[in-house]
Amino acid sequence: MTDEPAITIQHLFISPGHNFFGHYGKPPGENPMVEVQEIHCIAGRGLEGDRFLNFKPDYKGQITFFPAEIYDELCARFDVWDKPPSVFRRNVITRGVDLNTLIGREFTIQDVRFLGTAECSPCHWQDGAFAPGTEEALQGRGGLRARILTDGVLRVDGGGTRTKVAVGS
Repeated sequence: MTDEPAITIQHLFISPGHNFFGHYGKPPGENPMVEVQEIHCIAGRGLEGDRFLNFKPDYKGQITFFPAEIYDELCARFDVWDKPPSVFRRNVITRGVDLNTLIGREFTIQDVRFLGTAECSPCHWQDGAFAPGTEEALQGRGGLRARILTDGVLRVDGGGTRTKVAVGS
């Protein structure tokens, strides 16, 4: 694979429980997003310690990715500087790759293989969690859902390190 894009993993998050998923019409939960330096990916199951581990067979959102570039843009657009990227409740905050190009494709980051399955569609709760208008602003840019194809560990890239993303068909 030539001209592989480079990606930086800036943040990694897991959460022990759901705050919005399954809470429609009810108050959100209060489960924190816990920032970690590494996450253990378990093929076909999810992330160790995360709310979606063993959620259901072949679940399309075993891991989620969100671009830091979109987070930066939203902060500037809505003049919001006091909300961390964890507010979007995605597992991996990346920089350097258009995540939508990975939908329907196998890709490898730090020796862990994934299958991009779908966009993380924005939800109505994001207007309250980040700023009014966030749901609309994220249409087509809400991040990436993926299945985990091989066991492995993802780590935050230290010192701005960029990892090549090996993209298959």
